[in-house]
Amino acid sequence: MPKLPDDVTETVRRALAEDVGAGDLTAGLIAADASAEAQVIIREDAVLCGTAWFEEVFRQVDERIRVVWRAKDGDAMRADQTLCQITGPARGLLTGERAALNFLQLLSGTATRARQYVDAVRGTKTIILDTRKTIPGLRRAQKYAVACGGGQNHRMGLYDAILIKENHIAAAGSIAAALAAAHHSAPKGIGVEIEVENIRQLREALAAGADRLLLDNFSVEELKAAVTETRARAKLEASGGIDLSNIRAFAETGVDFISIGDITKNVRALDLSMRFVHAS
Repeated sequence: MPKLPDDVTETVRRALAEDVGAGDLTAGLIAADASAEAQVIIREDAVLCGTAWFEEVFRQVDERIRVVWRAKDGDAMRADQTLCQITGPARGLLTGERAALNFLQLLSGTATRARQYVDAVRGTKTIILDTRKTIPGLRRAQKYAVACGGGQNHRMGLYDAILIKENHIAAAGSIAAALAAAHHSAPKGIGVEIEVENIRQLREALAAGADRLLLDNFSVEELKAAVTETRARAKLEASGGIDLSNIRAFAETGVDFISIGDITKNVRALDLSMRFVHAS
């Protein structure tokens, strides 16, 4: 199980602030002493993710609410399964419902998409990576979800790895100049990766000491040539123009990684529903 991000509490606080504001006017119509029991049901096959955010929503709304799960993050779920039972004050259940489901739907959708890509390359050496193409404010949550789906995380942000892309190369003057600057200034333990767009640039990067290359928009045949050219001197990451319909062919070229923005930027929230089963 991947480690939970350290910003769950703050992320939930912001979500409730934008949703509840000064108070839930509709839930206020319910008697203050009313209690209820609800359950969350998933309507499609999926990978569960987001339980900590779901629980934290209800904890912040009303600490008397209790959530009992029938599955855990990373579990494969079938349509119409019950994910959890929730009990407590009815007002609190109603107030937290939307924010809690938003987290669970989004993060389960991310984990499910990641699992689809991981399954598509199973049996090859290729590792599926996420990217920085995430929903603003939810990067740590989505990267956790990718890990729950079986993928691995690329850099978290601009601060924990160096990735030299085409505009950096243009600003530096050349691939060699950009790599020299990176190798000179990179803090200890910080990785350096450079993007190349063709075999000529790949050769230039290897000659300048690159040990990890991002192959941008290479065709399958070009990737095969890159793998042969590199001869294990550097780790190769493919990206661009790759989706579930063709990823297997790209993975079978022998590249080490394939990074997929689709996992986090085009995520579809799963179909979940929360229904009261008892109220008093």
